[in-house]
Amino acid sequence: MPHNSEKNVFAVVENFMGALGRTVLQAARAEGLHVAMVTRDVSRYTPDQRAREAFEACVDDVIEADPHEGAEVIAALDQRYARSELRGVYTNIDHYVPVVAEVARTLGLPGLDPDAAHTCRNKLRMRQAAEKAGVPVPAWAWVRSEDEAVAAVERVGLPCVVKPMTDAGSLDVRLCRTREEAIAHYHSISSVPTDYFGGRRLPGALVEEYLIGFEVSVESFTFRGERTLIGVTDKGLGAHPHFVETGDVFPSLLSRSVQKELSDTAFAALDAVGHDFGCAHVEVRMTGSGPKLIEVNARMPGGQITRLIRESTGFHLQREHVRMHSGEEPDLTLRALGSAASRFLSAPREGTVRAVHGLDMLGRTPGVVAVDLHVAPGDEVRIPENNVDLLGSIVVRGRDSGEALRRADAAAGQIGIDVM
Repeated sequence: MPHNSEKNVFAVVENFMGALGRTVLQAARAEGLHVAMVTRDVSRYTPDQRAREAFEACVDDVIEADPHEGAEVIAALDQRYARSELRGVYTNIDHYVPVVAEVARTLGLPGLDPDAAHTCRNKLRMRQAAEKAGVPVPAWAWVRSEDEAVAAVERVGLPCVVKPMTDAGSLDVRLCRTREEAIAHYHSISSVPTDYFGGRRLPGALVEEYLIGFEVSVESFTFRGERTLIGVTDKGLGAHPHFVETGDVFPSLLSRSVQKELSDTAFAALDAVGHDFGCAHVEVRMTGSGPKLIEVNARMPGGQITRLIRESTGFHLQREHVRMHSGEEPDLTLRALGSAASRFLSAPREGTVRAVHGLDMLGRTPGVVAVDLHVAPGDEVRIPENNVDLLGSIVVRGRDSGEALRRADAAAGQIGIDVM
């Protein structure tokens, strides 16, 4: 590293759990950075001895602060380090993107424009910005009373989607087939004042037109005013009324012309919200009338998409994102190495896990490169209603996306989760 101060501090404001979250921390350490985890509750990352050892192996300092309050994060960093030691501040969790953007701006560190960060984090503002810019979106309404919910359902039609405005991971997103279901779900959302991580929700809910079609995510980097397309990911979704991910394929199996339509819509959405720095994960659905924006996420893709990208292109997205956020020049070189696919594991029913079968078979399944299982006998599980309920994932390589997809299905079929 070219810096001369005693420490080159890279502050991470909360993080994904497990192996996925540790990849960013390990990338920062490999870049010679001193990793400081800013968290409200470190025990979240260290539920057992194994997790504690893995966490401590890639974190230098733990700083306690409320991650929802930028001023508190800055005060906590100032108490521990000289500002000349700070090289970057970062998060890969949607809920803290605006706070990190504000902290970076205040401290003079690389980061996303704070206004863009707030727009990406707030689905209402996102819809308003996209619509104003002419980006195709579903019909929608912000409702703050039962009467408004009824009127919105009549306008957008049935079935419709009812969801909160400041959550992620498909939490509380539901397809409602009747007016009564939509009203009940509006009340369910509006009666809870905080999101999954304890931040304050906006009042009310969004009622949106249900878009029939297939969904992709468009992955990109923006650096020094230039936007680079990393690629298009084919997304698998489970059965309604929920929108739980079942797995992904990268690169997309779609034709180049269809991928261009989808990525053009995603880039128009990024322009509309003012996204000017870092990684973006934009979800777009292709309908009978063309592509329409689902949402813009001003962060790295979640799930196993970053691993799929690395397996198929050699591009280490976490490392290059760390470099950007610490003031270094990223290497955005992509190589054609093949394809990769993931499959997520879920419970077949609600109950207590008695056994997990078939893990030994994965070593004999062609193409398997990663298994991330976070369920064990004795755990209570349920049929997933959101991505938080998923129990693990498998990543598989193939010579092309079709082979990767078939191999991933074969690998997932080896696993049996016995629930009683």
